[in-house]
Formats: sequence, C-alpha cells, structure tokens
Amino acid sequence: MENIRDFLTLLEKHGDLTKIDAEVSAELEITEITKRTIRANGPALMFENVSGYDMPVVINLFGSHQRMAWALGVDDVQKISDRVTKILGIAQNPPDGIKQKLSTLGDLAGIARTQPKLVNSAPCQELVFTDEHINLDSLPVLKCWPKDAGKFITLPLVVTKDPKTGRRNVGTYRMQVFDKKTLGMHWQTHKVGAKHFREGERRKDERLEVAVALGGDPTTIWTGSMPLPPDMDEFAVSGVLRQKPVRLVKCKTVDLEVPAESEIVIEGFVVPGEYKTEGPFGDHTGFYSEADLYPVMHLTAITRRSDAIYPTTVVGQPPMEDFYMGKASERIMLPALKMIIPEIVDINMPAEGIFHNLLLVSIRKEYPGHARKVMHALWGVGLLMLAKVIIVVDHDVNIQNPSEVAWKVAGNLNPETDVMLTEGPLDDLDYSSPIAKYGSKIGIDATSKSHEDGFQREWPDEIVMSKQIVDQVNRRWPEFNL
Repeated sequence: MENIRDFLTLLEKHGDLTKIDAEVSAELEITEITKRTIRANGPALMFENVSGYDMPVVINLFGSHQRMAWALGVDDVQKISDRVTKILGIAQNPPDGIKQKLSTLGDLAGIARTQPKLVNSAPCQELVFTDEHINLDSLPVLKCWPKDAGKFITLPLVVTKDPKTGRRNVGTYRMQVFDKKTLGMHWQTHKVGAKHFREGERRKDERLEVAVALGGDPTTIWTGSMPLPPDMDEFAVSGVLRQKPVRLVKCKTVDLEVPAESEIVIEGFVVPGEYKTEGPFGDHTGFYSEADLYPVMHLTAITRRSDAIYPTTVVGQPPMEDFYMGKASERIMLPALKMIIPEIVDINMPAEGIFHNLLLVSIRKEYPGHARKVMHALWGVGLLMLAKVIIVVDHDVNIQNPSEVAWKVAGNLNPETDVMLTEGPLDDLDYSSPIAKYGSKIGIDATSKSHEDGFQREWPDEIVMSKQIVDQVNRRWPEFNL
C-alpha cells in the first residue's frame, strides 16, 4: 500500500470501512460516534460531511487486531514478529555454510532495498500555502472531549533532526491548535523530540525546524508510535516492515523530509526557550492530563493534496484505537526484548494498563532472585523505564489470559517476600505520584518458589489430568452428545 487511500480501499473490500454522509460536528460528536464504534468492535469510519469543512475525516483505522495487521501488510502481526526474529538471528549468529550465507545476503540486500528514497515531487505538495495563506482552521481538527483546551491534532508524524548529530526522528505527539499559525508541541520529557528541543536549548539555537505529516501509507503512520531506540530511523524501519522503501520529499520551507504520499504536511519551527500553556487534554489514561508549559510551533507552510483526507484518532478510557497500535508494537518488539533479556518467554501490556502502568512477563526461572533480575533489566530498557507495575510469572502461564494471570498471582504471592518497591522515572501523564515525572514502582514476583528461594514448605503440584485420559475422552467425545 502506497498511501492511506490504498488502505481505505482494502478495508472497504473487506467490509471493514463505513462511510458516513450524514452531517457531523468535529467538536465532540465524532468522538462519541467513534467511541461507541470501537466499544462494539466496529469498522474504520470515514466522515464525508463534517460541518464547516470540505475535507473528509477518517478515524479508527487501526482499531482492531485485524486492521492493525492489514496496515502492516500481513494477515497476522505474528508474521512481522517472525521476520524481526529472523533478522536478529542473523545478527546474533552469522551464517557458516555457503547456502546459509547466500540466504543471509539475500535478506540483507532486501533490507538495503527498503531504505527511504527521496523523490522530486509528491502528491502532498499539490497545493502549497505560505505566509498569510496559512490557516490551520481549514483542517477539520477534532475537539475530542468536553474539557479539552481546544482542538488537537492526534495522529501526526512529527519529524525533527538532532541539532548535534543531524539524525532524524519521527514521533507521534499530540498538538493543540492555538490559532491559525501556531501549534502546541506536546513533547513529553522522555521522548526523542523533546531531547532534540533540549539540545537546541543547550546550543542556544535560534530555532528547531519541524515538519508534521498527516497520512501516508498505514505502516509509516503507525511506525511513528513505535518505541524505537533514539538513533533508529522510523522511516527506514517502516520500509523494512512493509518491504518497500518509503518515498520521501523535501519540504518547501524547512530542511526536512516527509512521506511523499502524505495527505497534509505542516511545516515550521519551534524556538528553544519559548513555551506556552498546552492542555488540558482527555488522554489515553482515561483522565484529563493537566495544563502545562510546552514548546510552540510556528508555521511556515501547509502543503496538501488537492483532495486531501484528514486522518485522526481519539484516545480516552481504554480500550481505544491506540491500544491496538500499542499491542502491535508489543508483538513486534518482543524478539528484540528477548535478545536483550533471553529468559523472557512472553510479555503482555494489557489495555487497562495503558502501556506503561502494567507489564506482565513470563520467564524461564533458573535461580533465586531471577524474577527481580528481570524486573530491574526491564526498567533499564528504553521507555519500559516508565512501567509502574511489573508482574513476573512462570514460563507456563499464558499471560495473554488475564484470568490465568490473576489466578497465579493471587495464589503464588506472599506479599511479605514477593513484593519489591523502588523509585524511578514516570510518564509525564502519570497523575498518581506527588512529584511529576518521578515516583514509586512495584515489582511482584508471582513465580513458583522452592527451597532455593528460602521457601521451607513443599510447593504444591498444579492439578492436571493425565494425557492418557485426555486423549481417551477426546476420542470418545462424540459418544457423549455434548
């Protein structure tokens, strides 16, 4: 798929897109319709008649496991995870035999062919607006919740370059519309975009250029939300995942590149040291994040397709569309996590934990304190440092089944010895800690215990039927008319 239009065509073919021609308001009404649709496991939505605008709005593009897989060009996200496992396996174990080496060279050549490609012209620049013609009010940006401070762009690809190294970063950060020519840049403390801004402040730079792409191919749209290492180019990763390069075009007024197949591009800059109150905003925690000071983006241009489509999303009480986007990241990043912490069998970041509040982990336990070792390791890996609760269980627990996890935790836990409290960074949006961005965390060791753990009693055997009887009843099942 080259762009969002190809994705919409695919969804329509599968009966997973509903086009709504009834007039709707971008203020609150689209949110309520979308929320009900997500709760009912409904389709992607295209609002063709948004009051006061001549541009359609698409939403809930990624709001199911199946649509998320289709967005990545597969029927099951596990196929992408398997591909990542293969690539990492090559890095860990260089091939010996000539056939294996040739196969590896083919894989590496394929990766090389998927690197971003710069083009001279692009659909996203069919119309170019600069100077007095810049007008954010021409875009059907949603006001999502009643106490929101205003309208927020919620599905952007925000492109910046590190002022020191020149390395590109692409992230998905909400942006409040302040007026026709300025936006609030919600760069949370631990995100790479905020790091670029701080570097600009240290260097006393006059400005940090920013480009904001709305739309593009679905894989690239999603890649902006991935928790990648700071020096990894999201556009390159998107190319590897979709197995074809992302076509980029140079912006008109800033020295940055954006996906050529975008629907809309917003160009501009932020001034280090300039802040303005942004928020409140109804966030993915299910609560309003408080107003705070964030950088201001000054617009130098808006470019767009002549028949542009406005893509957006709504967050709120989970599960919402962002849960499905996050679950895909979880599955695809798992092989890399297992490469760093090989005793991990599986992880689960449930919707109720809103990504960073609850992390369930199963491990192959081999020695006393192993669960605690894994907890500390996880708190040291990238944005997992923000995890507030980590629960570790044995390898045979299906952590994708919350009921099974709750049973094992409640049964195996001895609170006096199996609970660990520590402190560390917290997400900007965490409202439970008395101090912003820093607070306490809890680790729970719900693995089975033995004498090696200092457990003096015998750990009970789990009730399991013998294989012989299971096979026998399987064979006879038709006899029972059940």
